[in-house]
Amino acid sequence: MKAIISKGLLKGTIDVPSSKSLCHRAIIAACLAKGKSIIRNVTYSKDILATIEGMKSLGATINRYDDYLEIIGSDVKRINKIIDANESGSTLRFLIPIASTINESVTFTGKNNLPNRPLDVYFDIFNEQGIKYEYQDKYLPLTIHNAIKPGVYNVRGDVSSQFITGLLYALPLLHDDSVINITTPLESKGYIDLTLDILNKFGINILKTKKGYKIAGNQEYKPFDYTVEGDFSQAAFYLVADMLGSDVSLKQMKLNSLQGDKKILNDIMDFGGLVYYDNELLSCKRRENKRARINFSQSPDLGPILSVLAALSKGKSKFVDVKRLRIKECDRVSAMEEELTKLGANVKSSYDKMQFIGVDRLHGAIVDAHKDHRIAMALAIAGTVCEGDVTILNAECVSKSYPNFFEDFAGLGGKVRYEE
Repeated sequence: MKAIISKGLLKGTIDVPSSKSLCHRAIIAACLAKGKSIIRNVTYSKDILATIEGMKSLGATINRYDDYLEIIGSDVKRINKIIDANESGSTLRFLIPIASTINESVTFTGKNNLPNRPLDVYFDIFNEQGIKYEYQDKYLPLTIHNAIKPGVYNVRGDVSSQFITGLLYALPLLHDDSVINITTPLESKGYIDLTLDILNKFGINILKTKKGYKIAGNQEYKPFDYTVEGDFSQAAFYLVADMLGSDVSLKQMKLNSLQGDKKILNDIMDFGGLVYYDNELLSCKRRENKRARINFSQSPDLGPILSVLAALSKGKSKFVDVKRLRIKECDRVSAMEEELTKLGANVKSSYDKMQFIGVDRLHGAIVDAHKDHRIAMALAIAGTVCEGDVTILNAECVSKSYPNFFEDFAGLGGKVRYEE
């Protein structure tokens, strides 16, 4: 699908979709708790649907309603031999250790770029523990044949926090205690904080140590009713729109959130914006957008939309520690450099850095979302201020995290039309 965006600012108030990160975590915890849990304010993106189906394949009963789930958890057991993670890295990396707590073969599959996303952290653990597994030319399909064991897990912290989260969910189910040692500086720490908070709410206790975490075995997840808060990763698109002249206020946002992408508020201020939270509505106002230096070691999902802001901010902006943007749904560094250049931006990148020299305006062009939901949404926000239409190829990929993005965009006055 092509989405054609014409110049026009956004205005209004909107419910931000629920946090995808918290939805994944709450659903999985509820599925591991024996008894009934209710998860409210669920946004049914493709990634969340992949986790729902994955946990049903591992024994949970899940009843879906308009915006909430009723979940009856159980012991982990193999219902289906194949778990399709679709395009969801969280689903894949969270569920691999959980599926590995049972002594039965399970195969994981995935689509688009997911088979290329590294799983070496788990392979190192499997090799050390003598666990039989097999995969083909890419990382998927992956078949695991027997169960992980309690013990000491040495895990890199600079690859993806998703591996650590997966282990934190699985290890409390084992018959004895385990330890996770983080062997390199921990990136995306905010996502681990989310994991620990959800685990605690569902009755699992994890002890922080100087090197990582100590996890007691034989723990039991407890049922819990949980309401998912708004997603700062998605709020970022509207906050940057405000910085470009729009006037959008956001509902469902919590300023005391543990979400790592709440960092967008500091990033907005670094670019010279003013952040407001009034009557439970979040918004920002631009002054004169100035250059900024942004570190992405803790917030790779903010890279695409902040690239749009940097391209239109005065002076020379620098992004550092961007290497993890290269192993997401696409290489987001190269993709944003390529597509923003088509729109008239001045951007250059190296492996771990991006540099922007701000321009006064962007022009229209045909651009490609690279099958990455955050690229598509970032380019749509850029289109609100471009002199000429921005035609986004493969725009349907927004369904991965925000199925109603273009409907909400139009509801705020955004000018969008579609072509097949």
